Amino acid sequence: MVDRKEEANTTRNTKQVEVDRVNNPPHYTTGCIECIDAMEAMMQGSTVAPIVGNWWGNVFKYVWRWDKKGTPLEQLHKARYYLDKMIEHVEREESDEV
Repeated sequence: MVDRKEEANTTRNTKQVEVDRVNNPPHYTTGCIECIDAMEAMMQGSTVAPIVGNWWGNVFKYVWRWDKKGTPLEQLHKARYYLDKMIEHVEREESDEV
């Protein structure tokens, strides 16, 4: 896919720039922050079970891009699906501790 970015001091003020949908998809970048970098910082030092970390990352990713990819409501439903799984897991853990 080709995107147009502004270039100063040109006749048309635009140039075509190749969009890298694998390594830098636009729906995962807000300003100069990529979702994966924010997610890594968020999870740093966490001691949750790997499956919970996966669900947590999915919640974060779907909320991050909810208004940028696909249908916004669908993205929020996906986030809620994984959030519900996290809640169920934590509730089970807490009831086992009692």
